[in-house]
Amino acid sequence: MLVLNCFSKLLTLEKLLKSHFPESLKFLIRYRITEKMLVLNCVSKLLTLEKLLKSHFPESLKVYGAVMNINRGNPFQKEVILDSWPDFKAVITRRQKEAETDNLDHYTNAYAVFYKDVRAYRGLLEECDVINWNQVFQIQGLQSELYTVSKAVAASKQLDVKLSSFKAICLSPLSTLPDTSSVMSSSPRLTYLSVTDADLLNRTWSRGGNEQCLRYITNLISCFPSICVRDDKGNPVSWSITDQFATMCHSYTLPEHRRKGYSRLVLLTLARKLQSRGFPRQGNVLDDNVASVNLLKSVHAEFLPCRFHRLILTPAAFSREVPL
Repeated sequence: MLVLNCFSKLLTLEKLLKSHFPESLKFLIRYRITEKMLVLNCVSKLLTLEKLLKSHFPESLKVYGAVMNINRGNPFQKEVILDSWPDFKAVITRRQKEAETDNLDHYTNAYAVFYKDVRAYRGLLEECDVINWNQVFQIQGLQSELYTVSKAVAASKQLDVKLSSFKAICLSPLSTLPDTSSVMSSSPRLTYLSVTDADLLNRTWSRGGNEQCLRYITNLISCFPSICVRDDKGNPVSWSITDQFATMCHSYTLPEHRRKGYSRLVLLTLARKLQSRGFPRQGNVLDDNVASVNLLKSVHAEFLPCRFHRLILTPAAFSREVPL
């Protein structure tokens, strides 16, 4: 059995089917490629897309991170939707439809967006098969019109939209490893997170505290780089993880272990790890998180000209069930 996913081959199949009318008509209708939406599954074209997105930094960073993960094993079962190829005007990454989903899990049900023409993005939103409007989900991006356009389409479908906006940052390339001499002894110790640590992260994350977040964090730890400092009992006291869009997130130090330099060490070590794998060293920070903003300034992070926007969209049917 052969699954035909390459766009050019699908177009060739469409032409071949035309030569077998009328017997092939129902198959042609079923598999017809439209100009409004394209699922990009061809390996070579996904690698090309990764290169093309680089020329649109920083606005394309979220989609770029997702595409990099797709091209490196696709641990989060993502796929790419475009309006056209190769001259695309909008691109969305989403969860594969065959992947197991929880309709309340807006952490995993996440879309990343980049567009050259906002009208093309709206066109994709309005396509019937691009977004699953029947579940709670999120949309992420680094462009100013993302919220207005998404909210307009969501309102027509009676979904509530909650916006969170952050400073977007990127760390400069690191030429040397951070000094780990203070945490290379038996206690404290610099190491990685384990899935057994997921409950602690769920309880300490401002966005967490529910079963969907616990499952999401467990998957992140399993799939992507993480760094933590452990105390003499082996418990994490400071950490940071990487999400499905190759973004450093949930950087946290337990209150009793602050002012020891752990946050700086964890941040730089994770950034260096991402750099060694070819990933961008991107992150987000709330404007009023003064301690984190000062830390980022102290390591000469670049505060990007664009902002990071996260939209959580909730159908009316789930308005009382969605996790906070």
